[in-house]
Amino acid sequence: MAEYVGAIDQGTTSTRAMVFDHQGRVVAQHQLEHRQILPRAGWVEHDPEEIWQRTLAACREAFDGVELAALGITNQRETTVVWDRRTGRPFSNAIVWQDTRTDRIAEALDRDGRGELIRRKSGLPPATYFAGGKLQWLLENVDGVRQAATDGDALFGTMDTWVLWNLTGGPGGGVHVTDVTNASRTMLMDLETLDWDDELLAVFGVPRAMLPAIRSSAEPAGYGLTSVPLGATRSGTGGADSRIPLTAALGDQQAATVGQVCFAAGEAKNTYGTGNFLLLNTGTEPVRSTHGLLTTVAYRFGDEPAVYALEGSIAVTGSAVQWLRDQLHIIRTAAESETLALRVPDNGGVYFVPAFSGLFAPYWRSDARGAIVGLSRFDTDAHLARATLEAICYQSRDVVEAMQQDSGVTLDVLKVDGGVTANDLCMQLQADILGVPVSRPVVAETTALGAAYAAGLATGYWRDTDELRANWNESHRWKPTWSARQRDEGYRRWRMAVERTLDWVEIGAG
Repeated sequence: MAEYVGAIDQGTTSTRAMVFDHQGRVVAQHQLEHRQILPRAGWVEHDPEEIWQRTLAACREAFDGVELAALGITNQRETTVVWDRRTGRPFSNAIVWQDTRTDRIAEALDRDGRGELIRRKSGLPPATYFAGGKLQWLLENVDGVRQAATDGDALFGTMDTWVLWNLTGGPGGGVHVTDVTNASRTMLMDLETLDWDDELLAVFGVPRAMLPAIRSSAEPAGYGLTSVPLGATRSGTGGADSRIPLTAALGDQQAATVGQVCFAAGEAKNTYGTGNFLLLNTGTEPVRSTHGLLTTVAYRFGDEPAVYALEGSIAVTGSAVQWLRDQLHIIRTAAESETLALRVPDNGGVYFVPAFSGLFAPYWRSDARGAIVGLSRFDTDAHLARATLEAICYQSRDVVEAMQQDSGVTLDVLKVDGGVTANDLCMQLQADILGVPVSRPVVAETTALGAAYAAGLATGYWRDTDELRANWNESHRWKPTWSARQRDEGYRRWRMAVERTLDWVEIGAG
């Protein structure tokens, strides 16, 4: 029987289980969506128990009859859940990374000066995006959480921790761990010590006892063995053992960085999903941003030094296309956005800034809200579709501009991955708006691949990162076609459109 590596990709809208061979090719996969719970404007929640059940079902379908050397997990980052260690039941729905209910918390931190402490130690600005404020909100607003935390019965985790805990036994002895990449998204970890920081915990009123242990992204000793049947067997046991070693965990964007083999300082990738996430490898020393980017951990393999990244996080990109489909009903499928946009040669003067939950990098403005500007009687649904695709690309240019100013690195090529990269027009627009080639790999869903790579490195399934580089192959490359004048004028008007979105809501008003 052939030997493979498995990956669980627990994302914002769905959970996918995938199996990869030694060449990094997809052998099997299964994907299941979960509900998006929207209790009020600005609030986004998930049901953690639903996600766990969907994870289990996806694994059992994809892994059935497969022999696995190891299993890695990657996850939507910052999404926060607190549960009872005795029963395994969550105290409430998980608060999703897009949720903005903590805007008053974030604004107060900047107003009274504690924001500088958070920036210095965690590399992150106070923002609704990150898990620390969400955890504070749960401690203060959900009945029983503060007392359970005081008693040592409440456990906190991002979705990697929740899935790992359930996979390894749940209330019967689940392993309560996270990795450095997910911990670096909480505002609670010191970027240099790679440990929870007492000063930061005090800022948010978080008891240390409810936090998971922080481990490397790839653990040769493993986090533990699966204790629930997933349909797979452990390699080398002749089918006699169904306990699979869990040897890797990374936040989804860091996993995609590994999947895109961005192992050298100066290499960057952009993942196009619900939001966009552009990461630039900066090596083993953290680079502090002065232009609105995040300093974060890219990965840490075993006992090797951690590798850091600058990140530009954009909240709404692919989900703007979903908005055209689900709220405006001008397209029936996401793929139709390309067909509709191709009916017109340009945006007709229309610019769409999808600041549905404020603006993330490089602006960090929770007071912003979405705006469509430049409309005239001439414009049609096709112009709006094209403006939506351009918005994805202009937001990425905002981040690239900030990245170049922080790091001094000028991109020669942008590696891209994620579902939106199937949209050829959008990728051509990205090349035109950036003025650099855009390159898509053969395996476009690199998030799960990165988790598999990390898990396989931990067990020796792959010898080293050079072997992973050899697996990377380009599927398509888009070259810029716009003139410099066209590019500059389009970006100037984009920045004008962004200005129209600011100061739209009072902090805390939603």
